[in-house]
Amino acid sequence: MNPQRWILAVLLRLVASFCCPTPAIADITLAKIFTDHLVLQQQTTIKIWGTAEPQENVIVQFMEQKVETVANDGGQWSAQLQTPVAGGPFKIEVSNKMGEPKIVLSDVMIGEVWICSGQSNMQWPVRASAFAEKEIDAAGEFSNVRLFTVAQHASNQELTEFERVSGWNVTSPTTVADFSAVAYFFGRYLHKETGVPIGLINTSWGGTSCEAWTSMPSLQANEMYRPMLQHWETIQEPLNPNRPANLYNGMIAPLKGFKFRGAIWYQGESNVGRGDQYRDLFANMIGDWRANLAGGDAFPFYFAQIAPFRYGNRPTAALAEIWDAQLHVFRNVPQARMATTCDIGDLKDIHPANKQDVGKRLALWALHDLYSEQRLNKESAIVPCGPVYREMKVDGARIRLKFDFAPGGLVAAESKQLSWFTICGADGKFVPAQAIIEGDEVVVWADEVTAPQHVRFAWDDSAVPNLFNQSGLPAAPFRTDSFDLLSKGVKF
Repeated sequence: MNPQRWILAVLLRLVASFCCPTPAIADITLAKIFTDHLVLQQQTTIKIWGTAEPQENVIVQFMEQKVETVANDGGQWSAQLQTPVAGGPFKIEVSNKMGEPKIVLSDVMIGEVWICSGQSNMQWPVRASAFAEKEIDAAGEFSNVRLFTVAQHASNQELTEFERVSGWNVTSPTTVADFSAVAYFFGRYLHKETGVPIGLINTSWGGTSCEAWTSMPSLQANEMYRPMLQHWETIQEPLNPNRPANLYNGMIAPLKGFKFRGAIWYQGESNVGRGDQYRDLFANMIGDWRANLAGGDAFPFYFAQIAPFRYGNRPTAALAEIWDAQLHVFRNVPQARMATTCDIGDLKDIHPANKQDVGKRLALWALHDLYSEQRLNKESAIVPCGPVYREMKVDGARIRLKFDFAPGGLVAAESKQLSWFTICGADGKFVPAQAIIEGDEVVVWADEVTAPQHVRFAWDDSAVPNLFNQSGLPAAPFRTDSFDLLSKGVKF
């Protein structure tokens, strides 16, 4: 072809392209929670969602399922899929009717997905926990434990998408080092006991309060929180991470629509000094999450009691009042389960290094409540926690105490006399007491209290008591009285 004819042909093709353009292919996106290596909750209906051009047809394919949907006028689309029993890897494909652009998610596992949240002891990474080097080196053995970290982001408006995330990661020495230690050890223990893939979503922020993780409508609906909300209205820090609802808005709300098996929680240090309020605030937050994320009281919520630590600017009973609030939630909120940590703390460090036992104790509740049939080793029964005070009886100058969760009896560690018991008479003044185990009871007395009325156990932020059950799990701090707390009336 001579040069003139070649130029003419090119010009004709350009004119044709303008007159009869190829149909535009709009970009289709997925929400940031959906990346390679993700875990989806098994045996349920899950939702996949994202954005596209308004009225764009979107096709989602998974296994033998092919779901067609249409983006709404705002460009939002979603599709529902049924997940099988745990297994994988699978792939998910997303495209328009022409098959373009095609998004392919690979190495998708079906298993059990858990939200892992709270403040610094949940955020605390594997690299800073006990035996860190050994734990990191062994991480490659648990590639079916998958990790997702939500970037810290406070927002004064409820968000529908995360500010930024790094995506799902396969557990390896590289990926596990900076991941939440409590979350990882919890998931690893579940995986070892069940063989099921585990997905862990770490959304935590050190030094943050319970109210920051609760939605604003839930807080505004309760008159008792009005002073706290009014207090924050005077503070010109709209993105303060401790501002009520700010972390819920930025780090929890974008999870709406994703399906979970349950949640684990490690928080309370930033609410020390407000124990009386915390019993309601914490219960309210759990209910709020269930209403917005899970749809009911059946959603398991497992939490760790914070560990002993000398809060120098607080009375020694301030931490005990948080423990008391946590015990109240355990007793009164359905499917809220508590792991006690009073024996594995560090009085000089608010961040104890032993995160392995914290994760394991939270996992014991999950194995007891949810995975009893899936356990690979069913020979031994699961005892989910240490002794929990049930009832008392005055016996002359002594008080006898009974406990739940103590199959086989109670134990004084190292065969010592029991520690950290106090007792009071009608004057309400607690004094140090002696205590021993008799059969399935603990007997408490003090020579100077001849007509005892109440007992308190581990009612001090430095208490490291030695009452356990036969499974080696510690008794939870408690009180038998209902006296006003030091924090009564403290609102913020």
